[in-house]
Amino acid sequence: MSPFDDPRLTAMGLLAEVMAGISEKMSPALAGAGLSDVEFETLIRLARSPAHGLRMSDLAAQTSLSTSGITRVVDRLERENLVARRACPSDRRASYAVLTDEGRQRLLGVLPQHLDDIEAWFTSLLTPEQLADFLSTLRLIRDVVRPCATAGVAESAKVE
Repeated sequence: MSPFDDPRLTAMGLLAEVMAGISEKMSPALAGAGLSDVEFETLIRLARSPAHGLRMSDLAAQTSLSTSGITRVVDRLERENLVARRACPSDRRASYAVLTDEGRQRLLGVLPQHLDDIEAWFTSLLTPEQLADFLSTLRLIRDVVRPCATAGVAESAKVE
């Protein structure tokens, strides 16, 4: 067997192709809502967090952006009144990014199409059992390669 036929290379290649393909299919709906992929990811992570907020450092860890990268994204979202910054009650050096009502409305506007896209290009292709197994497998891998992906979820419940 050629080293280029290694199934590990195939697994990574397929994963990259699937993610790129799904992202390409979903981008038009996000763009129609005036959001980039990273802006949508930031807003949806805030929406799905307790109290709809995360420490900036935890948000950076969850999105795999640098601290300065997430600051630029939050700056843009703040200018559009989709996100607000709140001081951390226990650490003056830290701040939280919190989803605003306007940000929630923007998400609610794009969410039906986004969910339709997920259904059309991803979840409908799997049986319920396959989807459950796939999600379990993804969480297993995610927890090893990106243990910070759920950073700050417990603490974010404290945001006012």
